[in-house]
Amino acid sequence: MNTLIQLAYFGVAVVFILGLKAMSSPVTARKGIVWAGYAMIAATLVTFYTPGMQNFGLMITAIVLGGGVAWWSGRAVKMTDMPQMVAIYNGMGGGAAAAIAALEFARGGMHSPGVATLAVLGALIGSVAFSGSCIAFAKLQGIMTKAWRLPQQNVVNIVLAVLTVLLGLAIIVSETPPSALVILFFVLALALGVILTSPIGGADMPVVISLLNAFTGLAVGFEGYVLGNPALIVAGIVVGASGTLLTQLMAKAMNRPIRNVIFTPITGEAAGGGEAIEGTMKEFSALDAASVMRYASKVIIVPGYGMAVAGAQHKVWEMAQLLEEGGVEVVFAIHPVAGRMPGHMNVLLAEAGVPYDKIFDLEEINADFPQADVALVIGANDVVNPVARTDKSSPIFGMPILNVDMAQNVIVVKRGKGAGYSGIENALFYKDNCRMLYGSAQQAIGQVITHVKALEV
Repeated sequence: MNTLIQLAYFGVAVVFILGLKAMSSPVTARKGIVWAGYAMIAATLVTFYTPGMQNFGLMITAIVLGGGVAWWSGRAVKMTDMPQMVAIYNGMGGGAAAAIAALEFARGGMHSPGVATLAVLGALIGSVAFSGSCIAFAKLQGIMTKAWRLPQQNVVNIVLAVLTVLLGLAIIVSETPPSALVILFFVLALALGVILTSPIGGADMPVVISLLNAFTGLAVGFEGYVLGNPALIVAGIVVGASGTLLTQLMAKAMNRPIRNVIFTPITGEAAGGGEAIEGTMKEFSALDAASVMRYASKVIIVPGYGMAVAGAQHKVWEMAQLLEEGGVEVVFAIHPVAGRMPGHMNVLLAEAGVPYDKIFDLEEINADFPQADVALVIGANDVVNPVARTDKSSPIFGMPILNVDMAQNVIVVKRGKGAGYSGIENALFYKDNCRMLYGSAQQAIGQVITHVKALEV
């Protein structure tokens, strides 16, 4: 029976990994999600047949309640709220791993120092992921509107981390650790997650979400080893490894090392740096925007979080189709950190039915901006700010950006004159070739569509 169980876990792991692999291509991504989901369901069913498994009633109750909440929230959540849902789901995984470790500590009698070490590591990482993800959720949901930073923040981070590690070592050497020691360990670990995440501003949030996702995966993998569950080991380590790689790619896309994201976030005084910007913002009407794009040869559309907030992706695609019918070439340019989580804009455009061959990443599209008649920016800000190339005193200097300022004409759809999510003023808006179309993206693009149709008559 044990051999069959292990073979079943191995087969489930293979299907799960193949599902993740399929997600790397837009054509097979949906199939990959289904494969990975079925693999996890199969792993759960195999667990029920594991010899010595008990408490089936509690297990079934937990699956039904958790699955019901996930199904309801997955259907009810708005696309603009997807980042915070991902953040809190990551946190739940880390919290579950920490809870497993807590139960193992309560039982006592760890089989070996190695197992005890992995249990402590899983508890520490899982607790940090849980409390940190809760803070990330609160920031994205608007519950926490300001970054909270302690005096001597980095010193506090280091001292708290050292104390937590020392308590973890004490648990490892104790065959049956005292309850007070375990409780204090978890309190400090949870506090560490809160204190590490609270100062981080919105501009760094995509990297933070990805990093916490990697933490959760590692914690689950470690606790899978403690429980002797191969499915948890494989799923956790794969998620941890892929999350780590994604975090590195996101940090590279922002030209910000991960240590800077954690220890020197773009917030408060940091966001106030940079040279003064000269010039004025020049307003455009929807009719002007429609005329310029209708008689252009090539239009590059750059979507951002403003498009997501307005839910304007369907309107944007409708406008793009009208322009294409008039002989205009229309493509979409996506920055790696556009929106508030990796792939946010890609998901929105796919939902609207935009073909994959019209969506280009930064490296693929940047050389085309000088040949574009119009660059239409919809709700994006920091990812198109040219000071990242020119102003060494700016906090975002060196961050790869979309070169929209090099287009012949730039139209920016924006709700108001405020700065971006990082709090940094955008020099693009003051350039001679840039015009501002104020209003909600849904409303503004709707008006542009009306005028484009009128120009067709």
